[in-house]
Amino acid sequence: MSTVPTDTPLAPTPAACEQALDWHVGDMPYSVAFDDHFYCRTDGRLECGHVFLAGNSLPARWQAGGDFAIGELGFGTGLNLCETWRQWTLTPKIAGASLSFTSFELYPMRRADIARALSAWPEIADQRTALLTHWPDAPVGRVGLDLAEDVRLTVVCGPALETLAATDMEMDAWFLDGFAPSRNPDMWSEALMAEVYRHTRPGGSFATYAAAGFVRRNLQAAGFTVSRSPGFAGKREMLSGVRPA
Repeated sequence: MSTVPTDTPLAPTPAACEQALDWHVGDMPYSVAFDDHFYCRTDGRLECGHVFLAGNSLPARWQAGGDFAIGELGFGTGLNLCETWRQWTLTPKIAGASLSFTSFELYPMRRADIARALSAWPEIADQRTALLTHWPDAPVGRVGLDLAEDVRLTVVCGPALETLAATDMEMDAWFLDGFAPSRNPDMWSEALMAEVYRHTRPGGSFATYAAAGFVRRNLQAAGFTVSRSPGFAGKREMLSGVRPA
């Protein structure tokens, strides 16, 4: 398993600030800057299970125990973190196992907006409450939160390419969850996918709802073995893959 990241201070960045939100039916946040929803309009929690958990062969891989590190591009509302944590608590594991969840986010949300966005899912009520209890009023730099004895969240605020390049951590699995590639191409660039590969341990994996051709090619150019499979809620395809051992 990979090394759990340690807290290394990062300088606050002006980009790490609030972004303008609209709210659509069902308390669904919508990014004005990127003209896109934060998660699938059908059911974001179930999408997380289909795309990011199943796409990385989780929770099965957790049963081996040890330290398991997940990296994420785009923390957003924290929905992926909460559903992943919920599944972690339900999974039988060897004693002493721990989960490290590190997310790279340009515009960290306010506590009240996270609370509103996650209110739709009673299944993650406990995780939502714990996240909101620990969430800072003004997140900047590197935010490290011990959410449970065996679960640690780190949110690195700032441009993903810059902040990821500045770390030395390795991940067992990646959730690639930026806004749609057509609306946020920087989050899917060849340079950033190369950094994701560099910060993936041999045999580590990624999964994403995105299936755009340039995203697939950038992941392949980085060195990943890339597979296509049916997407969530009728979407034709999603991508997943592995860094060869």
